Amino acid sequence: MWQGFWPWRRRAAGAAHLRAGAWGEAQAERFLRQAGYRILGRRVRLGRDELDLVARREETLVFVEVKTRASEEFGRPLDAVKPAKRHSLSRAAIRYLKRLRARPSFFRFDVIEVIGTVAAGAPRIRHIENAFTLDPAYRVFW
Repeated sequence: MWQGFWPWRRRAAGAAHLRAGAWGEAQAERFLRQAGYRILGRRVRLGRDELDLVARREETLVFVEVKTRASEEFGRPLDAVKPAKRHSLSRAAIRYLKRLRARPSFFRFDVIEVIGTVAAGAPRIRHIENAFTLDPAYRVFW
């Protein structure tokens, strides 16, 4: 039997990946709300870049990257936030900051690791505050 290209197979696999990511972001958002953060945006698109969550707690604006994995068999989710991703998150954050009327006193980049699946029940969640700093290619404009 011919084993040619079946585009719907790729879409089905991709859709599962996107559903897992959306589930992880929902878990991270719930976690942040319970910790006293106010969610300002979800999947904020800025040019070609995207911020998973934008939150605020007291005087600090927080840009959150959510990494969801079924297990840690192949390493921690934080390890997937490579320099290229940090660069694009920094670019998106600067664009976001330029659009604000009032400048925040502080801002930072956090990573939330969500380990688990929808079927497995409650996931393990780790919140890494100040996971990385603004990429040196960018500067705060004030």
